[in-house]
Amino acid sequence: MLQRIVQFIGLSLLIALSPCHAEGSLETSGDALHILLPATALAGSLIVEDDYQGAWQLVKTGVSSRLLVEALKYGIEKDRPDGSGNDSFPSGHSADTFAAATFINQRYGWKYGIPSYAVASYVAYTRVASDQHHVEDVLAGAAIGIVAGWYFTDPYKGISIVPIASSDTYGVYISGRF
Repeated sequence: MLQRIVQFIGLSLLIALSPCHAEGSLETSGDALHILLPATALAGSLIVEDDYQGAWQLVKTGVSSRLLVEALKYGIEKDRPDGSGNDSFPSGHSADTFAAATFINQRYGWKYGIPSYAVASYVAYTRVASDQHHVEDVLAGAAIGIVAGWYFTDPYKGISIVPIASSDTYGVYISGRF
């Protein structure tokens, strides 16, 4: 189930970091992962877990994060490092991917959150390395995404795993709803 999400994220990261992408553009790999991570979170919620409540939480997380980013971009009008525009602060790519990573972490746990945060961090790196943003832009975007994810996301209650220990017994109790 969620193991497929982690496999998909890992495969996406490998493809983005492959030599064929290195010849093209670092920015392109970040752009691709910027779309893939939220899409993976949504697909994982709807298809793998049949978790419509989680999908709705992801939508609220993403929309609120993006609205704040756009308001700040057009209110602050900070120039991009490459001079291509005045909408550098904060980074929307960072906000979107960190919102998705935080959703995955909060909803499904750290085992899925760690690879998601790795992908989000890579996307933030590509934005700075490709001269689209300053470091403070991606840090602000990441903070916006993380806060939105924390605010709107509740842990998934589909499966419960509880350790059991006594003087003569130890094990794990697993329960779920069907």
